[in-house]
Amino acid sequence: MNTRSQQLAAFDRLLTIMDELREQCPWDRKQTMQTLRHLTIEETYELGDAILDNDLEEVKKELGDILLHIVFYAKIGSETQDFDIADVANGICEKLINRHPHIYGDVKVENEEEVKQNWENIKLKEGKKSVLEGVPNGLPSLVKANRIQDKVAGVGFDWEHPEQVFEKLKEELGELQEEVEANNADQMESEFGDVLFSMVNYARFLKINPENALERTNKKFIKRFQYLEQKAKEAGKAMSDMTLAEMDVYWDEAKKL
Repeated sequence: MNTRSQQLAAFDRLLTIMDELREQCPWDRKQTMQTLRHLTIEETYELGDAILDNDLEEVKKELGDILLHIVFYAKIGSETQDFDIADVANGICEKLINRHPHIYGDVKVENEEEVKQNWENIKLKEGKKSVLEGVPNGLPSLVKANRIQDKVAGVGFDWEHPEQVFEKLKEELGELQEEVEANNADQMESEFGDVLFSMVNYARFLKINPENALERTNKKFIKRFQYLEQKAKEAGKAMSDMTLAEMDVYWDEAKKL
């Protein structure tokens, strides 16, 4: 692995290249924070895919893309004299020091949960009016539900045992079924949301990331369905003309693979 001096030299090289591109490249010169925003989101999802695939070579590449974006935003900030990359780095350093008094102060903690509780309490002391302020509005709903529950648990608003959460889930499923039987569309949607929220909460107690779990199933389904498509093509059949029984044969083959 590279030494600290090599790491710093590599970062300095990136800053130099960013300066040159911003000055000399028509595309880079044209960019703003607003035009970069959607590209940054896309790069973040690509990093997430690489992590789920456990493709470390791709993780390295995607981290580079995101690092470029961070440097790019800082470069734009420096041009308006609002902030530069040193301000960004020092800002996160100060935040980390302030929020880890058990490392940089005299606070004692026994476990991870106490660290999280301290973290949320410190943020409230920093001026936040709610522990939920740190949950971005634009997060996908499944991720947002997980973050909401994680945040409130950090200040003690939580169930004590997984069995309690599972009972709550069963209760929500029963309420959903009642609305399905009543054919009440609006309430069905509401109760379905409650079921999903409870599922996310149960996943948290099982130490499962619900986003990772669902994406794992998505990938599994895609792989099996594409196998089914390939086998149908090899047999000279259109899937729309196949019976479910015929499809199930290939589906079961895909599951065994």
